[in-house]
Amino acid sequence: MNDDPLVLFMPSGKRGRFRRGTTVLDAARQLGVYVESVCGGRATCGRCQIEVQEGHFAKHKISSSPAHISPLGAKEARYAEKRVLPPGRRLSCSATIEGDLVVDVPQDAVINAQVVRKDADTRVIERHPAVHLCYVEVEEPDMHKPLGDLDRLKAALQRDWSFGRIGVDAHLLPQVQAILRKGNWAVTAALHQDSDDDIARLIALWPGLKNEAYGLACDIGSTTIAMHLVSLLSGRVVASAGASNPQIRFGEDLMSRVSYVMMNPDGREAMTRAVREEISKLVQKVAEDGGIARTDILDTVFVANPIMHHLFLGIDPTELGGAPFALAVSEAVSMRADDLKLNLNPGARTYLLPCIAGHVGADAAAVTLSEGPHRQDEMMLIVDVGTNAEIVLGNRSRVVAASSPTGPAFEGAEISSGQRAAPGAIERVRIDRETLTPRFRVIGSELWSDEPGFLASLGQTGVTGICGSGIIEVIAEMYLAGIISEDGVVNGMLAGKSPRIVAEGRTFSYVLSETEPRITVTQNDVRAIQLAKAALYAGIKLLMEKQDVETVDTIRFAGAFGSFIDPQYAMVLGLIPDCDLARVSAVGNAAGTGARMALLNRDHRREIEQTVRRIEKIETALEPKFQEHFVNAMALPNKVDPFLKLAGQVHLPPRSRSDTAANETGNARPRRRSREERAARRKHQ
Repeated sequence: MNDDPLVLFMPSGKRGRFRRGTTVLDAARQLGVYVESVCGGRATCGRCQIEVQEGHFAKHKISSSPAHISPLGAKEARYAEKRVLPPGRRLSCSATIEGDLVVDVPQDAVINAQVVRKDADTRVIERHPAVHLCYVEVEEPDMHKPLGDLDRLKAALQRDWSFGRIGVDAHLLPQVQAILRKGNWAVTAALHQDSDDDIARLIALWPGLKNEAYGLACDIGSTTIAMHLVSLLSGRVVASAGASNPQIRFGEDLMSRVSYVMMNPDGREAMTRAVREEISKLVQKVAEDGGIARTDILDTVFVANPIMHHLFLGIDPTELGGAPFALAVSEAVSMRADDLKLNLNPGARTYLLPCIAGHVGADAAAVTLSEGPHRQDEMMLIVDVGTNAEIVLGNRSRVVAASSPTGPAFEGAEISSGQRAAPGAIERVRIDRETLTPRFRVIGSELWSDEPGFLASLGQTGVTGICGSGIIEVIAEMYLAGIISEDGVVNGMLAGKSPRIVAEGRTFSYVLSETEPRITVTQNDVRAIQLAKAALYAGIKLLMEKQDVETVDTIRFAGAFGSFIDPQYAMVLGLIPDCDLARVSAVGNAAGTGARMALLNRDHRREIEQTVRRIEKIETALEPKFQEHFVNAMALPNKVDPFLKLAGQVHLPPRSRSDTAANETGNARPRRRSREERAARRKHQ
């Protein structure tokens, strides 16, 4: 048994064992984790700063502590005297490994930081926001009319803007008189009214004319957080920013984060604090980029999956960790932004879209609002591929939804050379059908690997691993090239044909890149993707059965990851059902678009609240046919579904005779399940 300390680097997720006394910087370099170091390890530049996390990380089986790293040495002490070394930071070129560690590489120290791809789309949204700016001229005080200043302000708003009853936030009461006099009795008031039945509330007040106010639309994903700063008057997206979700250090997937809460008394507080602090940083960034003050932000809309939703609100998510997956709150939530410590305008409001079910959250509701299956006649399938894939299927008549536990494989975890999408990660792959030689593209370069100047274009980053879109493409290409069978087995007989097929123990692997580090696709990598895609496809099949349809008319990939999935390879892999490829498209960060719709038009809030009440929720874990669909979906693209439309557009390898018989009869011939299939069934039971 290897007793060397285990070191995990976040947010890349790369891990390895190293001898005690190894510097953290050397460990990072051996794993392909880029930590900038300009001074060559002399502890003078300060670019290689890292942070050590403290706690038990059950997902990774690591108990990390600052005590597991060497004490502050002379070089670090000298640097700290001359420059600033923030509390908790260490210089990785000097600090050595003395025990198991979870190491955070701060975003300001990373060149190949995760690429957060969550830009806003250009959709024009009709505006009817919950917050209105109202300019009024207020009557000056009169000894013969003993109305207070605030009462005359309310009267002016009712007279000029047709408001009924008006409430006032308490924080404004001490300020009203000074603001009225500073504006010479002309002021701009911000009133919040989420529906016609609500009392309008005065939430902010400025002297004179103020002609702009802003809101935030934020999508809190389990992997990344995306934020858009939006003008409430014009609807224009003023600035956007994204960041990795810092909760990743507590667990790669959602269930591991629930486990962390269950095993650590302060786990919920730690994760709530981490996500709120990161959101606060994003608020500061979009405010600076947009050239505004944080106090100009008056309304906010957040969307998230149920566990992220609960942790953001400070709610213990433990009940979501097992049946019946009870939500603490499923309806839309409205509250003061101050209650979440967002540090915006004191009167700013927050709205969270409703959650659909225990594992289908407000983010799926936002995607539904954005894409509108409930507004059309065609049968639309929406898939948000992530650690917990969310699926919505429906049309004007009926909408059903479910989630499938795909795990983090599509995001690079559980893959031998896997990593998150960052410069240096392979994202596109093509394999020559005759020679089995690959060519690929890497994030950070526009060149393919067989083009002149490719390596030079990568600079110091190099080829560091393979991200989700690349994993999908390489396995689909391996299938199309005959390197793996429809059951996902790497064909070792091809080792004599190509040096790319190499033995690894009792199985074989495919060498994708001979660079350092060498990038290979192992048999276990293929199995991990099969398990993930089978879980997703089985969930989709259950929804199709509930809708009593054998095909879908359109497919939409939602989410940042979905934007970089090639529909053809997704279908070859069997990630999605057979469909005309021209009707399969990515809709980007549709959850963010839905959040913007709810921010800019309060009518959209009522629309999605009513729609969510109509959506039928399917718990895949409780459906008897899930296992049957899951086992069939382990094959590429599927054991029983013929994929005729795909076959008309892509040359697929011939199917086995047993598959052909199954398709003709509608039932698979009884057979002994493979060892891998039996393992797959045990994993998902």
